[in-house]
Amino acid sequence: MLGDSAGVDLPRLPERMVEGHKGHYGLALIVGGSRGMAGAAALAGMAALRGGAGLVRLAVPDACLDTIAALESSYMTLPLVSDRRGRISLDALPQIVEQAERATAVAVGPGLGRSLGLDTIVVRLYESLKIPMVLDADGLNGLAARLDQLGPPAGPRVLTPHPGEFERLAGVKPRVEKERIAEASRLAKRLSAVVVLKGHRTVIANGERTAVNTTGNPGMATGGSGDVLTGLIVSLICQNLTCFEAARLGVYLHGLAGDIAVESLGQESLTARDLVTTLPGAFRRLALQSQT
Repeated sequence: MLGDSAGVDLPRLPERMVEGHKGHYGLALIVGGSRGMAGAAALAGMAALRGGAGLVRLAVPDACLDTIAALESSYMTLPLVSDRRGRISLDALPQIVEQAERATAVAVGPGLGRSLGLDTIVVRLYESLKIPMVLDADGLNGLAARLDQLGPPAGPRVLTPHPGEFERLAGVKPRVEKERIAEASRLAKRLSAVVVLKGHRTVIANGERTAVNTTGNPGMATGGSGDVLTGLIVSLICQNLTCFEAARLGVYLHGLAGDIAVESLGQESLTARDLVTTLPGAFRRLALQSQT
């Protein structure tokens, strides 16, 4: 289990060095965005910044780069060749691989969209990148479309499906907690990955260990919430947590940020951007809990 509501047995980030600089805290590369879903990539980037990554770069279609760059001044943006519908083109794959070789960890999926070319990009990255990789949204759907052809991952992987995405990956839709734990563990073992099965009491599994989260509330059932979680997890990996540790801590902090947000906003008015805003408070509250 993930521990009690005080989070006393959660993984801890290494203490920041007095002489530390941005290079010490990793470069998070986020691949996503498309015309009409630019905000998803931006939210992931904002969360990666709030999660503590030293540098955050968003690799996005050139068709929507200006929009994404305007939403946050603290992350970097990289234009990728786009197709006629404003999605990342398959022609951008070499550029993505080149950028990934400079990164500490990569996230793929927020606002990505679907096309045959994107499915190919997702699978190639999954199979070839040696650095840790977090997959969400259409990154997961791209994997699901090629499961029968999917080779083993070249490096550590975190998959963050909601129940519908999980069903496409696993072929089952578990409903009660016992089933969710068992099926998440089974999928994690089959794909040699950490699986974060989102929902009420999110399950985190790596095929050998499982955890069940205790934070969060129904107000977080809103568009963009998962993009924030993706950015947060990749930022924690950049700070030298293992994928399982980053997933455990990221899910807990994500839910805690939601719990803090509803204290002033209520569940009905909560948005994903509010989770980014309350992440600093979640880090502070967890630090105080660990001292008691």
